Amino acid sequence: MSNETSPCILIADDHPLFRGALRQALTSALPGTKLLEAGSFDEVTKMLATGSEADLILLDLTMPGVQGLSGLLFLRADYPQVPVMVVSANDDPGVVRRCIEFGALGFMPKTLDADQMAVAVQSVLDGNVWVPAGIDFSGGQDNETAETIKRLMSLTPQQVRVLMMLSEGLLNKQIAYELSVSEATVKAHVSAILQKLDVDSRTQAVILASKIAATGWSPQDPASQQTSAA
Repeated sequence: MSNETSPCILIADDHPLFRGALRQALTSALPGTKLLEAGSFDEVTKMLATGSEADLILLDLTMPGVQGLSGLLFLRADYPQVPVMVVSANDDPGVVRRCIEFGALGFMPKTLDADQMAVAVQSVLDGNVWVPAGIDFSGGQDNETAETIKRLMSLTPQQVRVLMMLSEGLLNKQIAYELSVSEATVKAHVSAILQKLDVDSRTQAVILASKIAATGWSPQDPASQQTSAA
């Protein structure tokens, strides 16, 4: 982690214009801040894997390599020490709430002006949870939702990656190629995912994930996917 007077913030968004606007706002409001940028989720994970010391990740929900809350779920599993603040054009209260339930320490709508963005980021850097005014968290989760979130958060980082790829309709051999592992390893991950999510098929696993993700892990033609771990 970098020191308190010079935080390092990773801006993860696939829109260069928005990254530029956010960079300008943070540079002006938080002098000395080190800013990193990533245009895809793959770039984010490569930066973190190679030792980039981020004190905060500003994560867009819709960027290459990410569907819905899958990116947030992966980061909380693999890099739990790095705070994540979601940045999104979708500020539906249900989406905001789901992000916090999955471990984000803040939610910043893209509609905020530059000064408000800087205040939101500084609040999270100070250790607070920041969400837009008017978001009601008092209702609590229903039991089914709470149990599903608990199951999804029990997945290992590699299992999250496999589930992300299942949601894209990839076959075992394709997943094995992407992850540089054997098909047997992928089969073992899929079996573990089914067991942890308490479902009988990979299609059911993807549907369950899409239901809980609010912003949607939309399966690519689930009927065409393999229906077993084999």
